[in-house]
Amino acid sequence: MSIEDFHGPHPKPPKEGHARIDWSEPAGRSVSSRVRAHTCGCEPTTYELLAAGGLGLIRQTERTATGDRVSESPWSRAAEAKGLWNDLLEGNAR
Repeated sequence: MSIEDFHGPHPKPPKEGHARIDWSEPAGRSVSSRVRAHTCGCEPTTYELLAAGGLGLIRQTERTATGDRVSESPWSRAAEAKGLWNDLLEGNAR
């Protein structure tokens, strides 16, 4: 087991021309979901890949002096959410 198993990876900086994720307020669509992966919590903005009922999304949490601001990507099939997650980590989407 590596230290990344506990802290999570750091997303690469967004690349020029990266895809824009349509972030929105949390919809509360699922009562429970599983965190499948997460980025390191040492950055002011963290991301979590969530799964529920065969669907997935990415949750973005921005820590500020006045509190946390949470937003979510659109729900999609789990495989599509995982692809978006990989794009986010590689700097191809933000």
